[in-house]
Amino acid sequence: MSLKGKTSVVTGSTSGIGLAIARALAAEGTNVVINGFGDPAAIEKERAGIESEFGVKAVYSAADLTKGSECAALVKFAEDTFGSVDVLVNNAGVQHVSPIEEFPDDKWDLIIALNLSAAFHAIKAAVPGMKARKWGRIINTASAHALVASPFKSAYVSAKHGIAGLTKTVALETATFGITCNAICPGYVWTPLVEKQIPDTAKARGMTEEQVKRDVLLAAQPTKEFVTVEEVAALAVFLASDAARSITGSLQQIDGGWVAE
Repeated sequence: MSLKGKTSVVTGSTSGIGLAIARALAAEGTNVVINGFGDPAAIEKERAGIESEFGVKAVYSAADLTKGSECAALVKFAEDTFGSVDVLVNNAGVQHVSPIEEFPDDKWDLIIALNLSAAFHAIKAAVPGMKARKWGRIINTASAHALVASPFKSAYVSAKHGIAGLTKTVALETATFGITCNAICPGYVWTPLVEKQIPDTAKARGMTEEQVKRDVLLAAQPTKEFVTVEEVAALAVFLASDAARSITGSLQQIDGGWVAE
């Protein structure tokens, strides 16, 4: 798909959706910068595995994306290492589930910083180079919650709605520079992020964890199946390709029909 030799930066890519996207882009020939928190040995295993499996270069950055300066530093690190940032995937995210009157202020600040502001800072840093090269792909991991709401997720839903607006705005600003900006809106994907929110959701709703899976999560998806990380990654690769050059400012649903209802 004409991605060989390009450079991808994927935030929140030490596990889950981000790691699947980083691996899929590497499979298409891009060098990759992975980023996120986790066990150093596990992260190194994934980084080395990308290099050995796909024959590309992969480097790791521990940038804390809740800080705008570190978002910019991540982009600079990639540019200094590989010469460019061609594909930027803003995927890092965190979740907290709580009734609005009990929602901790620090959790609100964290979720907005990581799920929304980090994307702004990274895009701001990457766009000048993309404009100079007349080519770039910005892909934001949004959510079905960029289009619809669910109770007890005030910060997450607000951040993802914000990502939708940011995506459209950046698309309009960069449309004549060979740059596209799109958002992927997954439904429930079986990832560590989803798995971790199940106990809190169960507590908030007074349900068992199995009831949450069946009656809350998959109840929203007509297919009654979780979306896979590989499916999301395949969509990201397509959006990064030249075949998708006329797709920009879009919110790409991959949600098992959730938002159709």
